[in-house]
Amino acid sequence: MKNKKSFLFLAVLMIATLAFSQHKKHQTKKAGANTANEFMHQSSTEDLIKRFESAERDAYQKPEVVLQYLGDLNNKKIMDIGAGSGYFSVKLAEKGAKVIAADVSDEFQSALKERIEKNKLKNIEIRKIPFDSPGLSDQEVDMVLIVNTYHHIEDRSAYFIKVKNGIKETGELVVIDFFKSSLPVGPPTDHKISIDVVIAELKEAGYTSFELTVDLLPYQYIIKAK
Repeated sequence: MKNKKSFLFLAVLMIATLAFSQHKKHQTKKAGANTANEFMHQSSTEDLIKRFESAERDAYQKPEVVLQYLGDLNNKKIMDIGAGSGYFSVKLAEKGAKVIAADVSDEFQSALKERIEKNKLKNIEIRKIPFDSPGLSDQEVDMVLIVNTYHHIEDRSAYFIKVKNGIKETGELVVIDFFKSSLPVGPPTDHKISIDVVIAELKEAGYTSFELTVDLLPYQYIIKAK
């Protein structure tokens, strides 16, 4: 009887420890995303747009190299999550893609709407999305692109299940973000998400195929997931 009670106690303890671990993991993800968001919004939207659209960003982001890596984009429907000022959205549309420029920020969306109207840009739809969802219909797009934004998302495994549902069976998710190390650009190191964590979280979300590129950009990795 004593052994049986000891066994039951250990089983309950293990379950409680696992539950606490999962809770702490969720809280850590949430806290990290909140911290990253707070850090970014220490700057005004106007200053952020200047930074996002700067020649300094062009130098490390190498947009033409990225677009070439993505392949033929003509007539593909692509959601750009965290579109911000439209840095990639505009370039994707110029390559013939039908772009959904998605962001949680009213300020960014207003600025991008003004940019689209002023420059008579075509093939770009702006879409305000909530913090916890990409706002996609089932199998709505051929690709979801998320650049320098992954670390801003809370409860990422749950979020990217919704992303996966919004991508066609033949489509893919492309994540571009900063290496988790001290760099001259990007957020503080503790805000960045390492490659192994991204892949682990995407596996939790149901992605099974990964293509990792670490030598195309100087400060960022690229992960293609299906």
